[in-house]
Amino acid sequence: MVQTRSLIDEQGLRTDGRTTDELRNVKIQVGIVKNADGSAYIEFGKNRIIAAVYGPREVHPKHMAQPDRCVLRCRYHMSPFSTDTRKNPAPSRREVEISKVMREALEPAVMLEDYPRAAIDVFVEVLQADGGSRCAGITAASVALADAGINMRDIVSACAAGKVDGKIVLDINDVEDKEGSADMPLAYLPHLERVTLLQLDGILNQEEFNECLDKALQGCKMIYEIQRKALIQKYFGDEQELKEES
Repeated sequence: MVQTRSLIDEQGLRTDGRTTDELRNVKIQVGIVKNADGSAYIEFGKNRIIAAVYGPREVHPKHMAQPDRCVLRCRYHMSPFSTDTRKNPAPSRREVEISKVMREALEPAVMLEDYPRAAIDVFVEVLQADGGSRCAGITAASVALADAGINMRDIVSACAAGKVDGKIVLDINDVEDKEGSADMPLAYLPHLERVTLLQLDGILNQEEFNECLDKALQGCKMIYEIQRKALIQKYFGDEQELKEES
């Protein structure tokens, strides 16, 4: 990451008008893919992502089945039109890596032992990318798993923090990702207080690392509330929300 310009102005506002502790606008809709067992659509800033879950179902090929647990398979894919320049539709090395990272972030939340010799497939399709798409994808995939009725220990919430203009900021966007000094994607189980994903691209000292981690954790907790409300909205509607507010 090579910074070429100032990304935080004298008033402490970033390129998109946010403060250092402010999330981008996040909107989640549940159950938007008719033929999937569970699905979710997320708008995370300018990210537009669909997650669909199929299963538990029979494993193909059968030799991949595990006798004591379910096989969780994740596919993260960016549509050719999702970025500024047309992307090759074939899976890239980055997409393969994020697919693996996503599976590892979601597995601790899923009760895999409840579905022996079965498979659960998670598909995440990025329609429009704006930095932080892996965190947005994990967030949507977790909601889709819950929508599919998969037994889960907790919801996985994901958010990134990073270093921009020497300051630690929450939820970096595409410009900050490319021109900032560091990026730390984090996935978290809020009730279990367990981190399931922690990556770092860039260099931070110990104090900056701790601040970045704390900020990302706070972002995950904010994301969790949005996930919870989206699920409540689908299954209980406005009536349940009114009860909680009262």
